[in-house]
Amino acid sequence: MAALSSGHFATDFANGALPALLPFFVDKFDLSYTLAGAVILASALSSSVVQPLFGLWSDRRGAIWLLPGVALAGIGIALAAVAPSYWLVLTCVVISGLGVAAFHPEGSKFAAFAGGRRRASAMSLFSIGGNLGFAIGPTVATPLILAFGLTGGLLLSVPCLAVAVTLLWLVPFLGSFAPKRGQSIGSDDPDRIGALLLLLGVIAFRSVAWFGLITFVPLWEVSLGHSKAHGSHLLSLMLLAGGLGTLAAGPLADRFGRRPVLLVCSAATAPLILVFVAVGGVPGAIALAGVGISVISTFGVTMVMSQEYLPRHIGLASGLSIGLSIGLGGIGAVLLGAVADSVDLRMAMYLTAASAFAALLLVALLPSSRGRHSLAVEPVAP
Repeated sequence: MAALSSGHFATDFANGALPALLPFFVDKFDLSYTLAGAVILASALSSSVVQPLFGLWSDRRGAIWLLPGVALAGIGIALAAVAPSYWLVLTCVVISGLGVAAFHPEGSKFAAFAGGRRRASAMSLFSIGGNLGFAIGPTVATPLILAFGLTGGLLLSVPCLAVAVTLLWLVPFLGSFAPKRGQSIGSDDPDRIGALLLLLGVIAFRSVAWFGLITFVPLWEVSLGHSKAHGSHLLSLMLLAGGLGTLAAGPLADRFGRRPVLLVCSAATAPLILVFVAVGGVPGAIALAGVGISVISTFGVTMVMSQEYLPRHIGLASGLSIGLSIGLGGIGAVLLGAVADSVDLRMAMYLTAASAFAALLLVALLPSSRGRHSLAVEPVAP
């Protein structure tokens, strides 16, 4: 799990650095909020559209060789930092996104294999790597750019390259966790397409709210007269708090059920966003940390639920749950950017709360995701 979580850390470290780079791109290329949102969209689409395809390939033939693709995520974001034009920034961001897309379905599938019968707990450990990476990304990116200019962004590739080499070395060990040929993954339950579609609706609305926040929290703070570093620090606070929440959410979901944990977290999200926007200051920062906990802690939970709704195609389920969330979240960021340009940024922030509330309404309709048996095989290696 440490190796898989490290891979998740590296890919999301690259992803997390991107929102922190946006204020610098806005200044360098004189971007509108819509064009700034389009950078997030380019990352989101490239890292999401092909994820279900990677998942299908993984289900049918296995694709453990995709795990070292984390290198591409780091190289792309590093080159984006030094790109001389807006369009080259978009191109490099797409390259980074493809590296993200290659890793996630296979990484989450092997996390499920390694987790045995405590899949939500295992997925929390897998998710915590991504959460920490997303949190540390802006914390590292902003000081690098302030100290060395955008050229300092080249150093963002170092963690990704180091983890890619490690994963390449560990591929034989990780492969020992896969089921033997002809071995079931542990469930005879049928796929529940309707339940999965409803869950994907939850993920979609949650992701619009989430991508709106990670895109516009730094820009919102700048609009209030605070520094770029202050905005990045608040973003990191939200992400780090979410990482801590993830450690608790997995065991709670294993003990009390996936749906109750998802329902409680979803109910808290919209009110906390409103406190951040309307109140601000220290209460707003505390509320933003609460948003991180209530949103990020559910990523692993919805991943497990998607695999339990689609037990015969868990690679595809992983690709859909992650890919859809990233893709629709990116589209939402662009739409929210258009609202910020045509109305104001405050209205865009309020719409993130509305999207979180819509997710809550769909969560209330979800059936239990637990089948008659656990979906995961017992680990075959220590």
